[in-house]
Amino acid sequence: QVQLVESGGGLVQAGGSLRISCVASGHTGDIYTMAWFRQAPGKEREFVAAISGTARIYFTDSLKGRFTISRDNAKATVFLHMNSLGPEDTGVYFCASYHDPGDSCMPFEQWYDFWGQGTQVTVSS
Repeated sequence: QVQLVESGGGLVQAGGSLRISCVASGHTGDIYTMAWFRQAPGKEREFVAAISGTARIYFTDSLKGRFTISRDNAKATVFLHMNSLGPEDTGVYFCASYHDPGDSCMPFEQWYDFWGQGTQVTVSS
């Protein structure tokens, strides 16, 4: 059974940086795409970034250049590095995955089969 577990969230002051992680278990091979979504209080969940099995990356334009995504296949872990954080970045950050031999990076929730429980990121002024 595939499981995704996020960690590394917490409280950070505006302008600071934070790295959150997602450890996957149950995946076989390196043909799965991993992604980060986030949900701010009172808002719908939104796509942040995705990274394919061959490290192809796709970011939403609003966050590109400020956040980075990476993966360590040996550790079955995906990271999201967040820089220059502001209060608008506050929310629950979710890890998600799907199997894709085609090496795609889909920005839509409906494409993702497996989800973690999320980790809270709070940015204070």
